Parts: sequence; C-alpha cells; structure tokens
Amino acid sequence: MRILHTADWHLGRTLEGRNRLDEQAQFLDELAEMVEKEKIDVVLMAGDAFDTVNPPAAAEQLFYESISRLSSKGKRPVAVISGNHDSPDRLAAATPLATEQNITLLGLPTTNIQSIHIPTTGELLEVAALPYPSESRLKELLSDENDELTIRNSYDQRIQGIFQAMSKQFTSNAVHVAMSHIYVAGGSSTDSERPIEVGGAYTVAASSLPEAAQYVALGHLHRPQNIKRANTMARYSGSPLAYSFSESGYTKSVTIIEAKPNTPVELTEVYLTSGKPLVRWKAKNGLAEVYSWIDEGRDKEAWIDLEIHLKDALSIEEIHRLRKLHSGFVHIRPIFEEVNEQETSNAQQNVPIHELFKRFYGRQTGGAQPDDGLIELFLSLVHEELSDGEEQER
Repeated sequence: MRILHTADWHLGRTLEGRNRLDEQAQFLDELAEMVEKEKIDVVLMAGDAFDTVNPPAAAEQLFYESISRLSSKGKRPVAVISGNHDSPDRLAAATPLATEQNITLLGLPTTNIQSIHIPTTGELLEVAALPYPSESRLKELLSDENDELTIRNSYDQRIQGIFQAMSKQFTSNAVHVAMSHIYVAGGSSTDSERPIEVGGAYTVAASSLPEAAQYVALGHLHRPQNIKRANTMARYSGSPLAYSFSESGYTKSVTIIEAKPNTPVELTEVYLTSGKPLVRWKAKNGLAEVYSWIDEGRDKEAWIDLEIHLKDALSIEEIHRLRKLHSGFVHIRPIFEEVNEQETSNAQQNVPIHELFKRFYGRQTGGAQPDDGLIELFLSLVHEELSDGEEQER
C-alpha cells in the first residue's frame, strides 16, 4: 500500500496579521492532485490541523472540505490526530459524519490501535495513533516532583508504555504504523513551533518509539527530517508552508511510504510548490539597493524580512513607498551605522551645542542623524530656556 504522511497544516495561521488561507488552500489543492497522481491508498495527518483551539470558520470549512476530497467518498481512508494546537474535542466532534467517508478523527490519547481496511489493495493498516499526549489530555499526573529530569523521565516512560500497549495489538498480516504529535529528542526545531515541552519536560527519546512499527509518522517539528532510530524508520513530514522566517530556505514536502506486511518500508519525499516563500533581504548599501532589487523583480511573490543599513532614520513616507512597491514586506528593520566617538570631556567643552545634540541623537537612535528642522527646533528650545533663565535672574 502507498501511504502519504503529512502534518502541521496550521489552518488559519497568519503571518504578522497577514491572511494565508489562500496559500493553505493552494497546498490542499496540490495535495488532492498528488494523491491521485501518486495513487495514494491512505492519508495520515499527524496533528496540528489548525493553528488554534478556536480556529476561524473559514479554516474549519477548508479542513473538512479538504479531508472529504482526499477520502474520495471513502475510497481512500484518511486518519487525523490532534496536535498541541488543536482542540481534541472540537477535532473529533465530526466523527459521526466523518466515519461514513472512511475518515478517522482522533482527539484524545488512547491505547487502542486503529484498524483501517484499505479498499484499493484489500490490505489492513494498523495504526498505533497517539494524539498529542499532554498530562491534561492523558488525564494523569506523571510526577509529584518539580524536577525537570524526573518529569521528563516519567513522561518518556509513559509514552513508551502507551506505544508498547498498542504494539501488542498488532496482527501478523497487517502493515504496522505508529503516528503521534510529540517532540522526539534530537529533532531540529524552528521559531514557528510553539513549544510543547516546558524546559524539555515533554520530550520523548527516540528509543521509546515502538520497534514493532514499520514506520513512525511524526508531527510537530516544521522541518522535514528523519529521526535516528535503530530498527524503525521515524520521520517528521514537516509543515506544508513556511510559518516563520527561521524556515527561510527550507524546501517543504510530504512523505510517501511504500509498505507491505513484515517488510521494511520504502520512503519517498515529494516536494511542494504551493505557498509563498519566506525570504530575508539584507540591504547593506541602503535604500538604493532595495529599490534596485524591487525594479529587477526579485522575490516578487514572497514574504520578505528586510534588514536595511542606513545612516538616517526612515521616514514614514519612505516606508509607505516601500510597501506600495512590494506588498510582501513583513518586517522593515533599519540598522544604523555605529557612530565612532573618540572624544574627551575637554574636547566636548569646545564642541558647538548643535553638534553635541547631533551626537546625542545618534547615540539614542543607534546612529541616525537629525534633519535640519529638528536641529533648528532644538536650538530654538535651548535659546528659549536661556532667555527665561535670564528673565528670572533680573
């Protein structure tokens, strides 16, 4: 059977207030086309379908329309587990309707495996599916102590025990897969993942993943990556879109597994093309360099984090002009040249007051220079203060 592993859709997530639902819809269109082209028999979604426990209605509509489309009226089973961003009860609420389309929605952790009949091959897929297992969702206190190491060991042992309990239910003639939304030690994280572990407490050792599973489909980390495990192939499929600039340059993908009972799986990474890339611009030559890049059409369809080196502060008009010329600017961060000051207190006594003001202004702003109007205003206030002082002395 051919299994497609995906995760971390984060439907409804924005980028600094910018709506990305259209990009997420493009990905789901691409995914729907992919499962047909690649002749996928079953889809596994390893958590974080949504970005919040209370997603916008448009995101929920997109989710349910998409998994219905993926299932093709029950011909292709779809299994979804909740992640740390999802409301487990809300995700599973549509189960009575979803089951009719061969869609499995799991909200809370369970020790029961999911036995999924694959209509296209006549085979059986047994999934040790573990939705995000926090203490509150497991409904148990894992340790009475506050020591981080003790909590981590207790958590790791509990997750290992759940996987072992499910593995005992595997039968000999089925394909065996585990799926969970957890942080496995050794995985490479990015800024866009809101931590599911506090100080490392909610961390699972790679050795705790079930040996009886032929493949472990993981969710939570947004960078596609394999997890080193002696006897079991374990992998994070990653998020379909880049959700922070720390993911700039990452190629997004989904994972396809070719699996047969009692046989090592074959893994293929299929790259995605939908969604805008997140890129970083570092304009060390100032505004002229930025305008040159815009004129040449650089990263025209991208979200941009702009770092621009300047001597003077950017005016509001210049910022508006940049955003008008390229709608993709998310951050515009000026970097001012450092003012190299080698002056003694004796030398400062002979420096004109307007020059002292310019130096003070530069220190306070990180190197920007005040314009002539601001200098004139400062001098007028100084003269006014001096005049008032002379009047009081009289």
